[in-house]
Amino acid sequence: MNKKIQLQDLGTKDFKDTWDYQETLFKAILETKIKNRREDAGLVTDNHFLFVEHPHVYTLGKSGDLSNLLLSESQLAEKGATFYKINRGGDITYHGPGQIVGYPILDLDNFFTDIHKYLRFLEEVIILTLAEYGLKTERSPGETGVWLDVGTPFARKICAMGVRASRWVTMHGFALNVNADLGYFDHIIPCGIRGKAVTTLNNELGVDSVDENEVKEKLLKYFSALFEADFV
Repeated sequence: MNKKIQLQDLGTKDFKDTWDYQETLFKAILETKIKNRREDAGLVTDNHFLFVEHPHVYTLGKSGDLSNLLLSESQLAEKGATFYKINRGGDITYHGPGQIVGYPILDLDNFFTDIHKYLRFLEEVIILTLAEYGLKTERSPGETGVWLDVGTPFARKICAMGVRASRWVTMHGFALNVNADLGYFDHIIPCGIRGKAVTTLNNELGVDSVDENEVKEKLLKYFSALFEADFV
């Protein structure tokens, strides 16, 4: 079992280019697994973790409802945003500047073969990280992601999640709103959930901005602890 994870921070990168790159890494792991199964090759599978910030983009999961996007093609262009229907779970979400996006591309055979546990661990990484900023965040029953004030009229999501898995290999991941422009969420029904707000870390802390590199360090600390993994 290989518990080393190759870490890359891609900086600001186009969503489609990043998606294509994810697919390349994802397929390489799958090919290794298939070769091992067919030939008993005994090859070690790689694990990857990508940090990235995307220019304004809306993405719709494979089970999502297009009506949750409230902009026309021309309005998207006016907002400087793009749109993609993609192969992760979940409905519609927004990515943009001020948001930390994490894409773990893992062979879960190296860790544990349980997608439910995997999603809960991703949520726990976020919950523990935000606790360091004095925020009490939690899960919302039946709604993947991380929230504040669950069960109240003030419930709001701070981190969205959506993953794809095949043969226990994962891709896509989480999007944590750190310093994001919340105005872009007004043009969708986030994750297809009506009547619930979205928030950011800097908004919750009442500050102009939060150091995103510091947040990334905390995310990696808890990811490493929960998955008993080493970043290289």
